[in-house]
Amino acid sequence: MRITRFSFLHLFVFLSAYLFILAPVEAAYLKFDKATTSVTAGSTFTLNAVVDAGIDQITSTDMWILYDPTLIEAQSASSGAFFPAVTNNLSSGKTYIAGLITTPGTYMTGVGTVATITFRALKNGTATVAYDCRTDASNSSKVIKNAVDPINIIVCSQNGTSVVTVGTGGTVAPTTGAQPTTVYGNQTQPTTLPQTGIMDELPKLLMVGIMFVMVGTVMRLFL
Repeated sequence: MRITRFSFLHLFVFLSAYLFILAPVEAAYLKFDKATTSVTAGSTFTLNAVVDAGIDQITSTDMWILYDPTLIEAQSASSGAFFPAVTNNLSSGKTYIAGLITTPGTYMTGVGTVATITFRALKNGTATVAYDCRTDASNSSKVIKNAVDPINIIVCSQNGTSVVTVGTGGTVAPTTGAQPTTVYGNQTQPTTLPQTGIMDELPKLLMVGIMFVMVGTVMRLFL
């Protein structure tokens, strides 16, 4: 009986460690290829908009990029090599980029450049280029996992920024308040956030159920 109790305790500890420590966490984020850039007023520079899928397979990403339109302006965006299809829409203070697969049943993994944006520096100052990422809005940055139902796995807190210093620089201009509204142009704007598929969550639910069974078994052995 003592050996049986010992084995159950070890199995319980192992399952707990797997669920809370070793089990993969769905996480993806967006970043730029340069954290800082220094340019002179009137010159142009580029930033690569990059997606990191983490450990997941992904089928698309929406990138909503904000910046101070009085200091820099986006002039063009060219497709990167990561996704086979890329579209963009540029407007004052905000840029929308979407990358997606074109063949059903395929997906992308790892890290890659979705698009390269060319900016022009307008006047001296310091601007932050950042991703608009809000869980309560549809017109917000997303990374969609390859699943039966589309799942947004972006972790907004991990998104990167790029600080652009023009000329002599100055106080960093905020990006808040310039939220995108109609940057989709002729594209269909989503009305709801992707929902999690029950099949994707089933392994997690099974692990939780197994843990509860093990807890009950261990308690019965000691009572």
